[in-house]
Amino acid sequence: MKKVVVALALSLALTACKEDVASVVVPVEMTDDALGHYCQMFVADHPGPKAQVHLKGRAEPLWFSQVSDAVAYMHDPEREMEITAVFVSDMSHAESWSMPGIATWQAAETAFLVIESDQLGGMGVPEALPFSRREDATAFVADRGGRIVQWGGVPESYVRPAEIGMSGHAGDRELMQ
Repeated sequence: MKKVVVALALSLALTACKEDVASVVVPVEMTDDALGHYCQMFVADHPGPKAQVHLKGRAEPLWFSQVSDAVAYMHDPEREMEITAVFVSDMSHAESWSMPGIATWQAAETAFLVIESDQLGGMGVPEALPFSRREDATAFVADRGGRIVQWGGVPESYVRPAEIGMSGHAGDRELMQ
């Protein structure tokens, strides 16, 4: 009887472990077919950092042409599906502004985001620029202005400039080439 109880306990522990492993979400490599959730345009056609949002029950992530669009999605009161993970481009390891990379992803909550700089995103509106290293974000701020925040520190008003006007944003400046 004792062997049966031990076997049952071991079986339950392994099942729980298997479920934990299965629930780990990893970033997906971006392909040329990835379409932006809001714009329905090819994400790779736009320069600058991107985002992918993984939802419970969906195999493929939602793609965003700008990180600030993913932040806006997080604030969307009409969003119904549970978010399981968010990954953003890592500009600390990007080849260039135009080529942030198809596989250089980091968990959004670990990123140092630069907001309120003079660098617009790939869609021509204010961007939250993600870096994995604080010193890279600090150097960017010294060169292009702005301030550093964490993922939860990007104000909703910053990612919805059309609703509040472009005051205080880099909305009328040219996109860096």
